[in-house]
Amino acid sequence: MPRCWVALGLLLFLMTSQATAEDEIDRAFARLYNFDFDGAHAILNRHITAHPADPFGYSVRAAVYLFWELNRLGILEGQFFIDDKRISEKKKLKLDPEVRRQFLQAIEDAQSRSEKILALRPDDENALHALCMTHSMIVDYVALIEKRQIASLSLAKRSNGCAQKLLKLHPDACDARVTTGFTEYLAGSLPFFVRWLIHFDDVKGSKEVGIQNLELVARSGHYLKPFAKILLAIVYLREKKPREAEKQLAELARDFPENPLIRKELARLSSRSPGGSVSAP
Repeated sequence: MPRCWVALGLLLFLMTSQATAEDEIDRAFARLYNFDFDGAHAILNRHITAHPADPFGYSVRAAVYLFWELNRLGILEGQFFIDDKRISEKKKLKLDPEVRRQFLQAIEDAQSRSEKILALRPDDENALHALCMTHSMIVDYVALIEKRQIASLSLAKRSNGCAQKLLKLHPDACDARVTTGFTEYLAGSLPFFVRWLIHFDDVKGSKEVGIQNLELVARSGHYLKPFAKILLAIVYLREKKPREAEKQLAELARDFPENPLIRKELARLSSRSPGGSVSAP
């Protein structure tokens, strides 16, 4: 067989393998956003077995553990995020130690593989994306589950720095704007003395800029497009814009009909809306 045909065959095989891997990750995220955590794990287990060196699979595995725990503890409910007292209260939550262990192991698996790839290819988009996701999830776990909000701010600096680096190297990495956007919104919501003590690089502290970044991901993102819509719904509720929040939830309910929490939050918001419910486009 001519060498050109061998090379072409190898190229097609690699392209097909990559496309299949991406499809698996898409399916895992779909299961995650439907809150079918067992289904997401089953897909990821197959993906990781077939691609053990890929850090992104491990980062998505960590996301499944994180969402499972956030959902179990009632943290994902809209009322939690619009009540600052509930966020900051120091009442200890009953953490699941086994889920925490598995979450941290998935974080370590993703980070170690990302760093190994980045040592050889510092601009590798997949490795940088996986690394940024893990940093963001650690912030969420520390702030929302372990209730260590002050400690989470320094971790948020690292998470934002990683996302900024990814965007500078790969401006089209739209999903990274979830981190930069929410960091911008968070910084804009912090008291001045806290912003002065903890400086975020390339962050103006503008709520408007933060919302614009999240809206961009909600329109054009990939894996984190639904997550951006979840964050936008929370932000809109905090900004006293219930109709905008309801629209985001309606779109999520349409796209992920198996998710009971989204339907519950949409029904709760629709019942309070004087103009009736918002229909999903």
